Amino acid sequence: MSRSAHPAGPRHADVMSDGHYLAPADDLNVLDQKVWSRTVTRDEHGAVTVGGLTVSRLAEEFGTPAYFLDEADFRARCRAWSDAFGPGADVFYAGKAFLSRAVVRWLKEEGLNLDVCSAGELATALDAGMPAERIALHGNNKSVEEIERAVAAGVGRIVLDSFQEIVRVAHVAQGLGKRQRVQIRVTVGVEAHTHEFIATAHEDQKFGIALAGGQAAEAVRRALTLDGLELVGIHSHIGSQIFDMAGFEVSARRVVQLLAEVRDEHGVELPEIDLGGGLGIAYTSDDDPRAPHEIAKSLGDIVTRECEAAGLATPRISVEPGRAIVGPTAFTLYEVGTVKPLEGLRTYVSVDGGMSDNIRTALYDAEYSVALASRTSDAEPMLVRVVGKHCESGDIVVKDAYLPSDLAPGDLIAVPATGAYCRSMASNYNHALRPPVVAVRDGEARVIVRRETEEDLLRLDVG
Repeated sequence: MSRSAHPAGPRHADVMSDGHYLAPADDLNVLDQKVWSRTVTRDEHGAVTVGGLTVSRLAEEFGTPAYFLDEADFRARCRAWSDAFGPGADVFYAGKAFLSRAVVRWLKEEGLNLDVCSAGELATALDAGMPAERIALHGNNKSVEEIERAVAAGVGRIVLDSFQEIVRVAHVAQGLGKRQRVQIRVTVGVEAHTHEFIATAHEDQKFGIALAGGQAAEAVRRALTLDGLELVGIHSHIGSQIFDMAGFEVSARRVVQLLAEVRDEHGVELPEIDLGGGLGIAYTSDDDPRAPHEIAKSLGDIVTRECEAAGLATPRISVEPGRAIVGPTAFTLYEVGTVKPLEGLRTYVSVDGGMSDNIRTALYDAEYSVALASRTSDAEPMLVRVVGKHCESGDIVVKDAYLPSDLAPGDLIAVPATGAYCRSMASNYNHALRPPVVAVRDGEARVIVRRETEEDLLRLDVG
């Protein structure tokens, strides 16, 4: 449907609650490849396919709601990041975005390292065969048990997040007769241009040790004196869903200044610098993420330039993409249950999932796209809000989008770019059953995380 088929200028129904005007797509049947994984397309009948399988077939076999993960796309993104940074740098996949044993095996096969931040993530990584030396442990409040397990397993690094943790890790390592490689996470006073609740690098936050007031320098001082620790570098993370590299430039400059101070005071040049993750992806056609090779070149140039200015050898760079790898590789498939028009406002489209499988819209005011997936339509577009089935007014999956006006109960709709955080943050609100994750590749589909059952819920309820 061409835009010329619609009345000129904004219509009342097209003005969003925040005052902006949402224009319908030129053709609702065309999939914007910016927000979908590589193998997603429409077949000759108009149905969305992934890995050569139609969503109707997938829904029949695996049910809805469900996350469908494009394995070929995931692997290709791993290789793109690895190739972009090359053998002189380290790419750690941030497991918090989404982790399963299958994902760990893919990471291992594609040559990436893994960042974990809990005992459960560490257990998954080790159980799936990730070499411990390729694992990094994060977290702002690691328990003694978590530290003991990590040190005993021989993880490649532990990122220290507080003064207490410096002593805690050193004590555990000494008790196990080991010298643990560590980095110190510093907050550099840089706030990424993202939603307030996911901008994690300004100083008023729970993560890291501040550069301000010499705290980070004191942390280095203490770490260098403890026999159980081998301090190898400085870690910095400035936020999430970042498109502009300017924040990384300021962060790198401040971290390198700290490295120079360490050299001048202790005669030691730390060999590693980790610039964290937070690189953005396209959730809608308005998002314009950078390619891995552009990011690698930009970060490499920034660090090299700052180190040359400080008279330092360029340290080994690490990055931690999570969302940037897995986010675009998956979509969530829903079945439409109720279509409720509100005259002069919008149409509410209720699906069989909701905030239990995607909390990000409610939590972060996140934007998503949506498409009619089981067929195509020549009907006029209508402004919709895709909502879930939970007893909560904030149970919104897609705030504002266009779908064909002949949308009906039983249709399948798909929300792209849900590979990161959706399953990881899924809940049992209203005793909902968390959806499965199904990997699709070359005409075959297999469950890698099964759908929860009522028996699962009742098994935990011992009362």
